[in-house]
Amino acid sequence: MTAVAQNNDFDIYATFQQFLQDDQISPPLAAILSLAEAIVKSNAGTMFELVQALNDSAEELKRRSPNPISLNAGCELFIAFVTLFPHESDNFAELKKELEQQGRKYAAEAISFRDKIAELALGFIKDDSVILTHSYSRVVLKALLHAHKTKRISVYVTESRPRGLGLKTYEALTAAGIPCTVVLDSAVAYVMDRVDFVLVGSEAVVESGGLINYVGSNQMAIIAKAANKPFYALAESYKFHRLFPLSQYDLPTHNPNILSFPTPTARSAGQDSASTTAASEASEKSSANKGTSSSPTERAMTQEQIAKNPGVDYTRPDLISLVFSDVGILTPEGVSQYLVGMFAG
Repeated sequence: MTAVAQNNDFDIYATFQQFLQDDQISPPLAAILSLAEAIVKSNAGTMFELVQALNDSAEELKRRSPNPISLNAGCELFIAFVTLFPHESDNFAELKKELEQQGRKYAAEAISFRDKIAELALGFIKDDSVILTHSYSRVVLKALLHAHKTKRISVYVTESRPRGLGLKTYEALTAAGIPCTVVLDSAVAYVMDRVDFVLVGSEAVVESGGLINYVGSNQMAIIAKAANKPFYALAESYKFHRLFPLSQYDLPTHNPNILSFPTPTARSAGQDSASTTAASEASEKSSANKGTSSSPTERAMTQEQIAKNPGVDYTRPDLISLVFSDVGILTPEGVSQYLVGMFAG
């Protein structure tokens, strides 16, 4: 039985979800704050027990989260900090308190990282720039709003199905007076010739220098490369993650159900055929009643079909021009070097 598990009243995942209620708190920071809380609730009496308890808590978060990638980065960073933290505490209880306070302090200060990144990105945004962005990202939104204070910019944002998070970006930008147009995910290649560069956020920047972000980022980077347009990623340093995927199928979020084919049986095939015919007849009757039999009916994916699609994808480092972070403007290779130094102590 682990030190954290001995406290039956503490639910690490519920705590994590509670921190996420604050719109300024991203999953890595919520994970750090949750682990800081786990230290307080822990009955550990030695550093070994405490580190073991934190590892167990991190595994619990990973197990219960549908997308553990970015929170893993936060867990990894905090546990490394606890392990390497120099201290002069008189007793272990004081050390636990100090570690908890340092975790909370880091999370509070880390919110300002977006301001640093926005200032760095400003130097690459010229007057009258036309920018393409994807989905919704706090740090990208911060950068665009900051640029709008001194420069004229226009923004295309993808709709980002199925969650439609690009519409959230659109609402925030138009409310601030920034000209913005929503682009279908399938129209990225169509609009690419009209933009000056692509600006995306990140779930994580991995050890290869590649990017994990909301699904669709990879195809956007491929199109940008073909059109010779810069592809910039914005990422707070707490999203740097010691993960080395070689393909989409190496991501922790991938499972056999994603993009899988159904296994048909003679009976189900007959049922599917019958149900399809019935649905078609019902559609035709409905259209006839409305006098619009020649118009195509609107179709939408089912929740089951959506569930078989990936939520994030991986973009290779050779497709990324630069990574803007609170630790500086880095090439993808620079991210690898930074990660090695950060976790080497």
